[in-house]
Amino acid sequence: MPDSNVRIRLASPDLGEEEGEAVRRVLRSGVLTNGAENEAFAQEFADRHQARFGVTFCTGTAALHAMLLAEGIGPGDEVIVPSMTFVATATAVCHVGATPVFADIDARTFNLDPVSVAARITRATRAVMTVHYAGQPGDLDGLERVCDAAGVPLLEDAAQAAGAEYRSRPVGTFGRSAMFSFTPTKNITTGEGGIVLTDDPDVAERLKLLRNHGQTALYQHASLGYNWRLTEMQAAIGRVQLRKLDGILRRKQLIAESLTLRLAGLPGLTTPHQVPDARGTWMLYTCLLPGIRDQVLADLLDQGIEARIYFPPVHRQPIFARRDGGTGDAAALPVTEAVAQAMLSLPAHHRLTEAEVVEIADAVSTAVGRATASPNAPSADAGRCPVTAHHVPA
Repeated sequence: MPDSNVRIRLASPDLGEEEGEAVRRVLRSGVLTNGAENEAFAQEFADRHQARFGVTFCTGTAALHAMLLAEGIGPGDEVIVPSMTFVATATAVCHVGATPVFADIDARTFNLDPVSVAARITRATRAVMTVHYAGQPGDLDGLERVCDAAGVPLLEDAAQAAGAEYRSRPVGTFGRSAMFSFTPTKNITTGEGGIVLTDDPDVAERLKLLRNHGQTALYQHASLGYNWRLTEMQAAIGRVQLRKLDGILRRKQLIAESLTLRLAGLPGLTTPHQVPDARGTWMLYTCLLPGIRDQVLADLLDQGIEARIYFPPVHRQPIFARRDGGTGDAAALPVTEAVAQAMLSLPAHHRLTEAEVVEIADAVSTAVGRATASPNAPSADAGRCPVTAHHVPA
């Protein structure tokens, strides 16, 4: 579909004059890298999430890569990850020479199922990396118990979860370290960029060395490192964006509540599940539409509403279908497979007007009605959420 046909986008970055002035301030300073803006952004972001240390990176993927290297993970090691995520969660494991092992997800939250994780732990397991799908925490209590019993660290891919909380504790402080991303689809953005939070000073120091060629002093390189630095311009933008975060989250909560109020009870559609004692970020508003998802998606796109399948399972990607070890075995991930066939993410960014929220809900209702009235529509039994039978209660 041509971009010109899109009227309501899935995401809309909030960038204005304040960000522009922050960039101009950096340009006037003449310090474009390795400067005070990065240090300030890292500390401010860490403080916001009640972590001791923050280390910025040029991309979220580089931050994931560094987070794994800082744990000493490499060839011969295994890292348990979900398949319901962006591909970088798994490919970062490959980049360090380790093997990603896919575990199944909870049918409601789309986050790692601790029971499935426990079943996949072997002597080669070096870490479990959980992903907070759509910015909503999953069963962190269960994952912590599994990791503690196995003696392996829990790591967080919190790319979508800036500002999220679980039991009044900020996401990003449950694992030994946690990565956040700042791409334009996220609630706050620096264009590209990422950060790793940790409470461990040794991990923080290793991350800083990895980011900047292993340099301990000018032209003194103590270890192998990379050029993974975030620019000062991006860090300055990030500082402005961080000040907007709480307002963005409040607005997104209201939008999600409005969508749920209008869509709840619609035959053939299941609205997103809310985790008790958790505060998500609503980076995505993902519904389940078993049997009619593709028809509804096509209908919404025809109406200029940018809906998307977020995400096609990683184990189905060609790169993993070609790999040895059976990580792409669909039978081992029944919930992931079922959710992938039914999920659809709707626009829910904080810049939507109330009129646009109403338009989205009305368009979805119309599209669902058309799809369920189709001669090829699934039966009542087939239309029920296909993942319910696979859900294992916490």
